[in-house]
Amino acid sequence: MSSEAFKQEPTLTSMFQAIDRIDTQFPHGYNDLKAVVIGGGTGAPVSIRTLLSMGIQTSAVVAMADDGGSTGILRAEAKVTPPGDIRKCLAAFAENPDDPFTKAFKYRFEFARNHTLGNLMLSALEEATGSFPEAVKICGKLLGSKGRVYPSTLNNVVLNARTLDGRTLHGQATACKSETALDTVWLESAGQPMPYVEAIRAIYDADFIVLGPGSLFTSIIPNLLVPGIPEAIERSKAKTIFVCSLADQQGETWGLSAIEHVDALRRHGIGRNLDYVLIHSAEKIAPRPPLQDSFEAIAGSGALASAHQENREGKPLSANIRSVEVTYEDIQKIQQDGTVVLVRNMVDPQRPTWHYPPALARAFADVFRLNTPSSGA
Repeated sequence: MSSEAFKQEPTLTSMFQAIDRIDTQFPHGYNDLKAVVIGGGTGAPVSIRTLLSMGIQTSAVVAMADDGGSTGILRAEAKVTPPGDIRKCLAAFAENPDDPFTKAFKYRFEFARNHTLGNLMLSALEEATGSFPEAVKICGKLLGSKGRVYPSTLNNVVLNARTLDGRTLHGQATACKSETALDTVWLESAGQPMPYVEAIRAIYDADFIVLGPGSLFTSIIPNLLVPGIPEAIERSKAKTIFVCSLADQQGETWGLSAIEHVDALRRHGIGRNLDYVLIHSAEKIAPRPPLQDSFEAIAGSGALASAHQENREGKPLSANIRSVEVTYEDIQKIQQDGTVVLVRNMVDPQRPTWHYPPALARAFADVFRLNTPSSGA
């Protein structure tokens, strides 16, 4: 049997090895805290695994707009609910990552149209039970899941986007590969999408709501576009934490600064309901004059020409990595509405586009301490 035919995605394997190296001691009182992670399939699992490692009771609300790869094929040909991002979050909740079933659940078969076993199982169980939530629940039990995963909606939705240079893109897979930064996204469906009631309940029950990390416009924001989700966040007692991306490797947020990430969230439903923003910086942020050579989001003829030039030179946008810019002045602007910004060095030393779980855990702990009465109080 060829092991090359059975591959696991690196985002579900190697990035989680750092979880076992978290050496920060967290108070046992954290076991009473509840957190819900809102996002997609790549960044959200990092927060899920990190929070679980801290003893936090964790659940996840997941975007349902994925239409690329294996999920896209299943949506188009089998008319199923998109399983991909749900599968990745389920894998993150698995009790034992080395369990044979858990490893098999994450296998991707290049010889079978690049499908994953997890996607096929979720779709087959949806057909067998007549219920996607029931399919998710069954897979969770098989994985020994340490938390629940909820779709943000069960409606058939398509994500559309408008770029900063005015183009309209159809579909999540197309939007996330945009050559220029996105400005606005919206959901298209046969009728108004309805929020999944268990997702709403998880938001109401949480002490902390964690947005991200992950793709801003195609993983995090699609959840906020479901009517009822932003309202639940607003009414919840929970404190809301946004984990800002630390580097750009794809076009949808290409060149956007940290404050532009926050502004996009606020425009797309989060409004003033943002209590904390975690931003990466390897250096201390101090007041400084504006940088003349800072990279701006690709928009307009000049910047768009620059993007095309990079492609002509054989350096597509996806091959470049740029840190998300953050300045002292932008931090002050973000905090004007009462949002607290915490700047920490959170980059994975081996993977410059990924958050390092031990560092992310320490940043979460700082937020929890700000909201937990001290023992001497």
